[in-house]
Amino acid sequence: MGSVTTIGLDLARNVFQVHGVDAEGVAVIRQRLTRGRMLRFFAKLPPCLVGIEACATSHYWARELVGLGHDVKLMPAHYMKPYVKRGQERRGRCGGDLRGGDPADDALRRHRVA
Repeated sequence: MGSVTTIGLDLARNVFQVHGVDAEGVAVIRQRLTRGRMLRFFAKLPPCLVGIEACATSHYWARELVGLGHDVKLMPAHYMKPYVKRGQERRGRCGGDLRGGDPADDALRRHRVA
């Protein structure tokens, strides 16, 4: 198991979905986090790229994660389409393909709002 280089984070009201991959694109983290565990979880990780869909609370979480040393990319909702695996179901939504070469990954690298 490699170390996490990229994380897709799906924000919700109380439970967040985390999907992390290593440099080869192999999923190494698939986890549900409650709001109270979120910052403790990211504080333990080495700095990595975190992709979040831009929404009302994403700017708050982006500031918190940047404060922990992570590189955060906020993306417009229409760039999130390649990440969606199952229709409108929230659980597992951030489990799309985060490997290099994917158009969604290019969008993750290009768009940064903080």
